[in-house]
Amino acid sequence: MDIPNAIKRKALDNTLEITIRVGKQGVNESVIHELKQQLVKRKLIKMKVNQGVASNNLERKQLFESISNESESYLVLQRGNTAVFWSGE
Repeated sequence: MDIPNAIKRKALDNTLEITIRVGKQGVNESVIHELKQQLVKRKLIKMKVNQGVASNNLERKQLFESISNESESYLVLQRGNTAVFWSGE
C-alpha cells in the first residue's frame, strides 16, 4: 500500500510527540501491544529506541520493519532512533 502524502507530512511534523520509548530491554510483546493499542486511537505513532538497542542504521531499519510487521502497521518514516508508524486507516 502506498502511504498518502498527507500522512507523510504529518509524520515529518516536529510537533508529533514520541508516545512510545523502547529501553534497554528491547522490543517485547508489551511494546507491540502498546503500539497496537495506540494505533487504534491515534492512527499515527512516533516511537524512539534507545541507542543501545540497535547500534547501527541497518539494525534499526530491520528492527523498525520487524515492529511494523508484528503490529500490522506501516512504517512511514525512520530517522535515526526514531520511527513513525501508521495504522493504515
